[in-house]
Amino acid sequence: MTEWEKMLKGLPNDDRAEELEARRMVAKKLFRAYNKTTEEDMEERARIMRELFRKVGENVFIEPDFLCEMGNNITFGDNVFLNFGCIIFDMGEVEIGDHVMFGPRVGIYTTNHAYDPVERVANVVISKPVKVGNRVWVAADVKILPGVTIGDDTIIGAGSVVTHDIPSGVIAAGNPCRVIRKITEADKLIK
Repeated sequence: MTEWEKMLKGLPNDDRAEELEARRMVAKKLFRAYNKTTEEDMEERARIMRELFRKVGENVFIEPDFLCEMGNNITFGDNVFLNFGCIIFDMGEVEIGDHVMFGPRVGIYTTNHAYDPVERVANVVISKPVKVGNRVWVAADVKILPGVTIGDDTIIGAGSVVTHDIPSGVIAAGNPCRVIRKITEADKLIK
């Protein structure tokens, strides 16, 4: 089994394997090209996104400077907005639903280094997927850790560190992130 196959199955793998490094180089070239574009280059941005990501829905807008690790483990639904400086380390799969908004400097991290110091020095890592549901707002400076699923219609407050699953229809915040309350009809601004 290749290191890429191990990585996709969530098995321990060599983070510095040649095949993974080669894939990182492709992603770096593409996201660097994307980050050099402007709003006048929307067709070029769309072309780069189709080449970089596994799937890109309609009306996906990513502000520079965007960074990712592999790129082709990321899927975007429709009507997604990522603000400035977002980072997605996608050795594990990352699925972002429809109508999702990320504030500036949101980070998604799918991989952990080994806890054992000998394994860690040998570049052993393990990855777990991250899923962000539909109509989710992830505010500025949020960090989402490996294996997390965020349910539909949820808000993650600024500066949160999301270490475990968050259900649908809630406001959650903190370090570690925890549910504060449900979103209700009383939250509507237009009544």
